[in-house]
Amino acid sequence: MSLLEQSWYQKGHWLSVLLLPLAALYWLLSSVRRVLFRLGIKRQYKLAVPVVIVGNISVGGTGKTPFTLWLCQQLLAEGIKPGIISRGYGAKINKPITVTATSTANEVGDEPLLLARRSRCPVVVCPDRVAAGRALLAQHNVDMVICDDGLQHYRLARNIEIVLVDGKRGFGNGLLLPAGPLREPRSRLSTVELIIANSGYIAEADYQMQLSCGSAKSLLAETPLLPCEVTLVAGIGNPQRFLLTAQQAGFTVVEQRFFADHHQFTATDFAGITTPVLMTEKDAVKCQRFAQENWYCLPVDASFSADENKKIINIINKLLEK
Repeated sequence: MSLLEQSWYQKGHWLSVLLLPLAALYWLLSSVRRVLFRLGIKRQYKLAVPVVIVGNISVGGTGKTPFTLWLCQQLLAEGIKPGIISRGYGAKINKPITVTATSTANEVGDEPLLLARRSRCPVVVCPDRVAAGRALLAQHNVDMVICDDGLQHYRLARNIEIVLVDGKRGFGNGLLLPAGPLREPRSRLSTVELIIANSGYIAEADYQMQLSCGSAKSLLAETPLLPCEVTLVAGIGNPQRFLLTAQQAGFTVVEQRFFADHHQFTATDFAGITTPVLMTEKDAVKCQRFAQENWYCLPVDASFSADENKKIINIINKLLEK
């Protein structure tokens, strides 16, 4: 974890104090932008089908991808056909691209590639979410658009906003970027329809999401990996959560190689490793083309209680009927 990230999760850290003027400027610019959209001075674009936003108000991993996969699974079971749009972070994209079976993470981004492979739903990526949504509707017959990580993309009109919050790290020092981890003030939560706490208690949360892992599987085959000594490799927003998950699954972590979120892996990142490698599914989609036989990924699934499942889907259905 960098010094800047460390300062976000410590009250009164000198670096956060030093960055307060920049945080104030960030608040001013983002507030003006929101007001311009609210007043209609900046135009919002409405798609022909309902839009559900899955996002967060803080940087770093909060569990949006496993929640989006869970949501797609629930909606498909209800007979609703969702499609997904995403920015495609980490890839150089200047027009809408449909994620296909032959796409690579370099072309479309790691999270969209994982979503496309696991969700059984069409996925289109583009930094311009409006363009992505239009392309999705032009190419696929969907009943709903799920916008992954689009909370601050105000050009796209939305029916429902769902915010994921890390139940372990919370809101850090509660300050805006760069003095803290927040993209928007905590008060923004009062304007969204659903707040989901991931793997921990958050006072504002409506529901508690839990993450459970399946069996570690090889990147090259279906061979599982039983608990043993491993080297943990991750390029995600919150690698400490992955460390805890691996340990809870029974693995003994003898070495950690943690990189920045959306890190573009190369074979040299794995030099000198003698134990089996264990990584996330998000990282595995970037490493498959040069993977070795002893490289494995640990799939993670979101879950709620049966009662919470029903309540969340009922809330979404009612909001979409309006």
